[in-house]
Amino acid sequence: MTAENPDGAAPAGPLPLLTSDKALAEAYDTALLDLDGVVYRGEDAVPHAAEALREAEQYGMRRAYVTNNASRTPDAVAEHLNKLGVPALAAEIVTSAQAAARMAHACVGEGGRVLVIGGPGLREAIAEQGLKAVASADDMPEVVVQGYSPDLGWKDLAEATYAVRRGVPWIATNTDTTVPTSRGIAPGNGTLVAAVRAASGVIPQVAGKPELPLHRESVLRSGARHPLIVGDRLDTDIEGAVRGKTDSLLVLTGVTTVRDLLAAPSDRRPNYIADDLRGLLSPHVAPTREGINYACGRWTAAVVSGQVVLHGHGERIDAVRAMCAAMWAAGEGVDASDALAQLG
Repeated sequence: MTAENPDGAAPAGPLPLLTSDKALAEAYDTALLDLDGVVYRGEDAVPHAAEALREAEQYGMRRAYVTNNASRTPDAVAEHLNKLGVPALAAEIVTSAQAAARMAHACVGEGGRVLVIGGPGLREAIAEQGLKAVASADDMPEVVVQGYSPDLGWKDLAEATYAVRRGVPWIATNTDTTVPTSRGIAPGNGTLVAAVRAASGVIPQVAGKPELPLHRESVLRSGARHPLIVGDRLDTDIEGAVRGKTDSLLVLTGVTTVRDLLAAPSDRRPNYIADDLRGLLSPHVAPTREGINYACGRWTAAVVSGQVVLHGHGERIDAVRAMCAAMWAAGEGVDASDALAQLG
């Protein structure tokens, strides 16, 4: 995999989009897959996800499902995926709860007392690390670990605050401000963490994406040597990949829209872009520069007078790649409205 180095005047920094002559499932040994928006959306599998993952396995690609959600156990997550027809073992599930529990173990050692503010996924992860869970700040905890649970209430947040204000180290599994539910978007762990932060004046250590502890946990548990991070969010999946210096694939099946992708800052730009997980099954060709034009497939894109100009026909995803190359090289203040309308 190599980044294209187009002839002519070089843009400000290398293009992050890479070329892979092999299918990504053959070029990388392990896919570190986000779940919601990549593999499933709510109670339904993302179209083509299950089939693509099975076919990727035929290329030799292993997988780990990596999630910021700390509320469910790996067994529960794997059961959910299998019901959707997605191949998964509990050992392939890596959660921010597991990463946070490892951080807690490093902080207090075997048998250390942990004030657990969270659900069964976090409690199981704490036990797996040989730590002792306690329920009150009066139980003399040595570290506080906070993760999402829909059952958390004021008393739980108060116990965390009492301990944190006393100087007990504090670890948050993640700081996602929202969580999707069957009824819509609801407050996530980040919102609950913010309440304790406001009451204590303390900023926690964070295990989940885009921070690196969860990335290290997923590599450790999967045994990945040449992993590919696969996600749908720029602010967690892709930023985490950039921080971890790991190649990434963004799929357009979840939160990130094409407009979002075009406007992505340099620390949130993926190396590969695909419509869905079938992108694992094919080679990828990065755009090439031809004068002011960036060409990909049968499409070319250029920035002219602050506007993206798009020409060509063929695969829509090639147009997206060409537009990304043009906009990312041009910098801020570029309008892509007409080109996006052209794509439909």
